[in-house]
Amino acid sequence: MEKWSLMALTVLLALTVRWAVSLGSYSGAGKPPMYGDYEAQRHWQEITYNLPIRQWYFNTSDNNLLYWGLDYPPLTAYHSFVCAYIAKLINPDWVALHTSRGYESQPHKLFMRTTVFVADLLVYIPAVILYCFSLKETSAKKKASTCALCILLYPGLILIDHGHFQYPLSLGLALWAVLCLSHDWDLLGSVAFCLALNYKQMELYHSLPFFCYLLGKCFKKGLKGKGLVLLAKLAGTVLVSFAACWLPFGTDVEQIMQVLRRLFPIDRGLFEACMFSSPTHCPDKVANIWCSLSVLIKIKNVISPRTQLKLSFAVTFLSLLPACIKLTVQPSLRGFKFALVSCALSFFLFSFQVHEKSILLVSVPVCLIINEIPFMATWFLLVSTFSLLPLLLKDELLLPYAVTTPAFLAVCLASFSILEKTSAEDLQLKAFSLSLKGYVSWVKSFPRIVRSLFLLSVALMGALSALSAAVPPPPRLPDLFPLAVAVVSCLHFLLFLLYFNVVMLWDPKSRGQKKIS
Repeated sequence: MEKWSLMALTVLLALTVRWAVSLGSYSGAGKPPMYGDYEAQRHWQEITYNLPIRQWYFNTSDNNLLYWGLDYPPLTAYHSFVCAYIAKLINPDWVALHTSRGYESQPHKLFMRTTVFVADLLVYIPAVILYCFSLKETSAKKKASTCALCILLYPGLILIDHGHFQYPLSLGLALWAVLCLSHDWDLLGSVAFCLALNYKQMELYHSLPFFCYLLGKCFKKGLKGKGLVLLAKLAGTVLVSFAACWLPFGTDVEQIMQVLRRLFPIDRGLFEACMFSSPTHCPDKVANIWCSLSVLIKIKNVISPRTQLKLSFAVTFLSLLPACIKLTVQPSLRGFKFALVSCALSFFLFSFQVHEKSILLVSVPVCLIINEIPFMATWFLLVSTFSLLPLLLKDELLLPYAVTTPAFLAVCLASFSILEKTSAEDLQLKAFSLSLKGYVSWVKSFPRIVRSLFLLSVALMGALSALSAAVPPPPRLPDLFPLAVAVVSCLHFLLFLLYFNVVMLWDPKSRGQKKIS
């Protein structure tokens, strides 16, 4: 009973923080004509409830795709329809066709915030709790609740879901998929991940690790026996799952093609951010390589959109190839979790049309390994939250950011004593370090160097946060601080990508591992 009491208190604290954040502003509040993501979610409810399915993704007189047209897979649309059905029962004005555009009221805000709470309570939070209880390294009841507390208090996800406004369903479903695979429930895990992918196409960030891990299991079982049977079952499960999600659109090829065009708008270019010299404030800066390079090279002016697509595909593919090969050849759950981090980070840094919120697709897998490498996981989660700062400032979420981020750091310091776990062994770099010459001469100073870099990083992020919030930028450089945040975050992420790949590729625990589970 004690372990469940501790976990109940953990969940209660996490819900309290979410409730406090939800009291503040949301994306686009009171900012016509487009408002923000809050209005996008409300508008999708309006469209899915009032229009037939065949019109959901098409531009019509009743569905102007330039005004928050649906650009997510069918499960998002179905979820919007369910929310709209409930909203219609409460107040028909909330989803009235055309006349509800930009609708804002306290009762409607309460309804929308409640839908996010319900999604959290039904999907994301239970997955986190069960995952923490399933960890062998955290079998002690206190450790399980401590791990869950750190994951559930990760500020980036709280600020985006309950502040900015979005639903945690795709990440929650992906977490359920990881949980199923950790118990060898491969078919259920495949269903859960297919649902995640059909809720948001950004779950493609996680698709290769799932594919490589399950394919590696099939190879290990032998493709002439049990492995072939498992492969056939997995293929059938994926096909049936996708068919069920796309069934209302499957009768018309043009419907399917239009949905795909909405999901993957390749004509927009690498990113939708204007250049440093813009005389007016520009769209959000993304902490990936393309936006950072735009300071020096005006990529969008030099390379055509098609060439940009090919370039980003090539760089992304090459960056995630080592982790995928290692996971396929030596499948292990530990390697799978690190591959989720590494591959998602490669996608974020190098792929096409990345949104700043996509860093959450890296952060959630990092949360899954916070018990294994608490120092580096905490550091990454702090940087990922910092990279969202320009978006949070635009949504007037400075106070929640300023409270939840230091609180998260304090919880991690108290729970894992992260500053004491900076040795090469603690960071799981011992095998790599031993492969380098001169290991003995510098290993003694390694923990001090790492701690100093961490403190310098935290100080830099704190200073940039304060400057972004309190100091007006020069008139000729209105995007000075957002771009500085993006570049600093990007440099951190590149180093983290190198680190996670080194840990995975030099992982001695996965070598010679005889059993997957």
